[in-house]
Amino acid sequence: MYSFLITLMIILSLLIIVAVMMQPSKQNSAASAFTGGADQLFGKQKARGFEAVMQRITTVLAIAWVVVAILLAYLPLA
Repeated sequence: MYSFLITLMIILSLLIIVAVMMQPSKQNSAASAFTGGADQLFGKQKARGFEAVMQRITTVLAIAWVVVAILLAYLPLA
């Protein structure tokens, strides 16, 4: 069981990295690099299309990663 969860954790970690790297950039210019894009941080922009799908996939993968991490933490105690 432990080796299965470790393998699942590694696969989820790699999938999270890929999902985050596939998300489109929100910076429009070189000036955004200096401001950090703070003007868009609190904006009321909804994600649409590919961006929305990637956000959902990233969220689901992150939740699954946390669940597996908690299972690994409590596995020796069970």
